[in-house]
Amino acid sequence: MARIISICNQKGGVGKTTTSTNLSAYLAAQGKYVLLVDLDSQANATVGLGVHIAENGSNVYHSLISDLNPSLVIKKTSLFGFDILPAAQSLAGATVELVSMESRELRLKKVLDSLRNNYDYIIIDCPPSLGLLTVNALAASERVVIPVQCEYYALEGLGQLLKTIELVRGGLNADLQVLGVLLTMYDRRNQLSNQVLNEVSKNFPGRVFNAVIPRTVSLAESPSFGKTILQFDPDSKAARAYRQLAEEVIRLN
Repeated sequence: MARIISICNQKGGVGKTTTSTNLSAYLAAQGKYVLLVDLDSQANATVGLGVHIAENGSNVYHSLISDLNPSLVIKKTSLFGFDILPAAQSLAGATVELVSMESRELRLKKVLDSLRNNYDYIIIDCPPSLGLLTVNALAASERVVIPVQCEYYALEGLGQLLKTIELVRGGLNADLQVLGVLLTMYDRRNQLSNQVLNEVSKNFPGRVFNAVIPRTVSLAESPSFGKTILQFDPDSKAARAYRQLAEEVIRLN
């Protein structure tokens, strides 16, 4: 039965989608069957994997809101053992529609429970907000990975995220735990990057992944080719970092 992991931080631009797609790719490379759930209406994970859905085409929105069987929506990626439950712009309306629905925080859990026996890991790429979609992701997950960018305001808003995780744990999902904090866009020549590394390690003792994701051109370029870093530049530092992260995730679970 699949372990469900949310990649979550309400701040945009911290590397959530990059981490979701590349962690999934390296879990698949380790022989795991992986489903990536794109829960962001910008659909960057979907497009970045070379999957294109028409604006009104079936996507995760239809499973969440209209109970469409998710197995009819899932697409295969170009990597063996790696599938995606894609997003499209129509997902933007889901937050409003969910408000009036019964068990609105548990809609995604219901969708994913029907798929759990088909995968080893289900990775959820959360939207950059703490709205109903993110609450659905947390309610459906056992673990959370928090990407933190090595920049000046890195820790800003983390308290709010941790509070939300506590609320979800208290009311919707007692099994939810933070698996770890992942440092992204790290530049070892940059003094600020090293300060953030120290600060995060101090605030989350024993909860910071050893894998640190460097800031590299190839990592930024690979989605425009519809590829993961594993396919685009497998010998790069970023590729090695995501391989290490996948190995850590497997070990911790």
